[in-house]
Amino acid sequence: MQSDRELIEQIRERNAPAFEVLFERYRHLLRKHLMHIVREERAAEDLVQEVFLRVWTSAAQWDGRGELRSWLYRIATNLALNHLRTVHRRRQQPLEVPDEPYDDEDGTSTQMPAWLIDSTSPEPQTVLEQIEQREFLWELVDGLPDGKREVLHLVYGAEMDIRQAADELGVPIGTVKSRLHYTLKRLARECKELGINWNEW
Repeated sequence: MQSDRELIEQIRERNAPAFEVLFERYRHLLRKHLMHIVREERAAEDLVQEVFLRVWTSAAQWDGRGELRSWLYRIATNLALNHLRTVHRRRQQPLEVPDEPYDDEDGTSTQMPAWLIDSTSPEPQTVLEQIEQREFLWELVDGLPDGKREVLHLVYGAEMDIRQAADELGVPIGTVKSRLHYTLKRLARECKELGINWNEW
C-alpha cells in the first residue's frame, strides 16, 4: 500500500489515480469530523469535496512534517468554521415581519407559528466559540508525541473504540488505554494553565 507521502508526491504531479486512492482513504474520516462541527449532512459532504479540491490544487503546501491526517483535519476545520460564520451572517439578516399580525384576504393569519421558532438551539456565536475552542485543543493535541497524538485522533477524531484503535496502531489494548489516560491528563493540565474550559472537549 502506498504511503500518504507517496500519494501526495504523485498528486503534485497531477496523478488522478493517486488522488482517488487518497480520497477513498480519508473521505469517511473527514466526513465524520465535519459532521461534528457543522451538524448537517449536505454541508459536510460539500465540505469534504472542498477539502479534496484544496488537496488537488495545493498539495505542495503539505511539507511532509507531521501526519497528513492532521493537515487534512486542519483544512476541514477551517472550511467548516468559515461555513458556520457564513450561516451566522445570513441568520443575522433581519426578517421582514410585520409588527402586528394581520389577516390576509382569504382570512389566513400572517402571525409566525410558534413551532417555527426553535428556542432550544444554541446561538450561532456560541457554537462558533465552542468550535474554535475545540480547534485550539486539537492544536495542543498536534503538539503531543506521535503515538499519543495518534490515539487521540483515532478515538476522538475518527470515533474508534479502544479495540479498533489498538488494531489500527498494531499495539495492545492496554497500551492504547495508558496513552489515552496520559494524553487526556496532560491536555487537562495544559487547558487549566491556559484558562480553557476542559469540559468543552
